[in-house]
Amino acid sequence: MLFTDDETALLADAQFFRKKAAITTKIRAMLEATHGALRNDLKGLSLVVPPDFDLNLHQLVKGEHLEDFPYQYLDCPKHFSGANTFTFRTLVWWGHHVTYAILLEGSEMGRYKRQLFGRFHQLAGRDLEVSLAPSLWEWKRGEGYTLPITHDRKAQIAAVVAERSFLKVLRCVPLEDPRVREGQLARMACETFRLMHPLVTP
Repeated sequence: MLFTDDETALLADAQFFRKKAAITTKIRAMLEATHGALRNDLKGLSLVVPPDFDLNLHQLVKGEHLEDFPYQYLDCPKHFSGANTFTFRTLVWWGHHVTYAILLEGSEMGRYKRQLFGRFHQLAGRDLEVSLAPSLWEWKRGEGYTLPITHDRKAQIAAVVAERSFLKVLRCVPLEDPRVREGQLARMACETFRLMHPLVTP
């Protein structure tokens, strides 16, 4: 078990670790600002939610090993209770993308599905995608993982979600996007949640 030259150089590069710590701190601050912005947007908004839903619950999480890459995320609102899920997640996945996703499961699934297709053309063509993964916890995107919600895919998406007990709709933004570089996570989070309103509002 020997270190390669590249590994040795990286291990000894103190600046790399300082930069990583600085970026982590900035992302945390952006997610805290996102929490404030979403809380403000959610005030007075009527939502189709599971029993015992508490609009004030949220969480901020940091980890190192989402498929070997660091990650930080905000869940706001956050509801995981038994078989019921209603959570909006802002995930910064280093080396991949920023994902805004609504995670839905449980008692209101019938209504979410009806609204997905009854209001399909309000959701289509807005850079939203449906997860094709067998669980809520897959964060890759693209062929085999997600399907863009476009006006011509209603039947295809209906076939995907028909027998599922959960629904995950997401929007992915490349880390190179100028809006990410400029720290606009909060603005994009609010914008994305508004795009998803037809799915979760009465």
